[in-house]
Amino acid sequence: MITKFDYFYGGHVEMDNMGFQGLRVDDRIESDKHLASVFDEARAIAQLMDKLNFDTLWLAEHHFQREGYGGIPNIPMLSLYLAEHTEQLKFGGFFNTIPAWHPLRLAEDFAMVDILTKGRVRFGIGRGYIPREVETLGSPLEDDAANRELFEEQVEIIFKAWNEQSFAHRGIHYDLPARVLNRGQELEEITLVPRPLNLPVECWQPIFSASPRGIDFMVKHGIKGVVPGGARVDEIAAKWREAQLRSGRDTELGEGLALVLQIHIADTQEKAIQEASVWFEEQLKVLAPLGRMPTLTQEQIQATFDPGKAPLAGLPTVHDLVRGGGWICGPPAHVFEKISEIQERLPGLERVTIGAGALAIPPSAIRRDIEWFGREVLPKFPEAMATCS
Repeated sequence: MITKFDYFYGGHVEMDNMGFQGLRVDDRIESDKHLASVFDEARAIAQLMDKLNFDTLWLAEHHFQREGYGGIPNIPMLSLYLAEHTEQLKFGGFFNTIPAWHPLRLAEDFAMVDILTKGRVRFGIGRGYIPREVETLGSPLEDDAANRELFEEQVEIIFKAWNEQSFAHRGIHYDLPARVLNRGQELEEITLVPRPLNLPVECWQPIFSASPRGIDFMVKHGIKGVVPGGARVDEIAAKWREAQLRSGRDTELGEGLALVLQIHIADTQEKAIQEASVWFEEQLKVLAPLGRMPTLTQEQIQATFDPGKAPLAGLPTVHDLVRGGGWICGPPAHVFEKISEIQERLPGLERVTIGAGALAIPPSAIRRDIEWFGREVLPKFPEAMATCS
């Protein structure tokens, strides 16, 4: 039963000249002032959500994004700022890029914000997907096995630091604490200061490939899954339930998962799809060359760079995403109907995020969608309203 509705803002700026016929991604260089506008945009989105009974605003961590597609390098810091300008809305990471951090620094930062906001933050973890970010900050990404090995050890350290009064970790990448003398004695354990106010910390991680190793790692550590909307939702939910059963937990289908959709509301479905088409084209231009569209051929990926070839390359469209269920476009009644269908298929699902990062969707359009959804769709889910009251 859905009890919480969220939004996911990836930290992009207002922009124009988008789509296949618009400005090339590598030619888009925004001013420092405009790049910094993401913080005002995030505050405006948060304050609107706070009034409309949304549960959580999720934010994405990115680095060096001069093009303006992701301008939030530190989610805990921004969460603290946003909490000071809202009353009840919570804030979380979709996702903190763990290999971009020393795990103990991230553990400290989150714990401090958890205390200062009195528990209004959520924790999300990811391995990263942009080499310019992760490799520049000193961790592997193009070597997938090395990235996963590092990530899993870092996550283990974070949980140790939060859940144990004092701890030591002797692993492949980290030897903690340092082998030094502390007041004349060999240092054997260390304590994180501060530790979070609310333990255990609820943790979320994306399920992208649905590999058995990845899912089993999440189940082992009690991590909840974030699933993108689309054709694979039911398959992933079934695999997730099977993994829970193997660990001795009998769950409902969808339990322990958050579903991420991209919703755009207009008076008609045709108008909503028409408005969303150029935004989706911009998403393809940004994400396909980064390997985020694994079903595309190399020829199709190369076509996204060429305004003449792109329309002829058989690339997916918003119509395809609507048919697959990843996007819901239309008036409020249509949106409610589609989410209700998902709720029937996944009775254990409790959390739905109605923005999938919203990459390239103007923040002004995001606010309109949030307000329309909050006033005309969310109230039709009484369990969500009761949770927020």
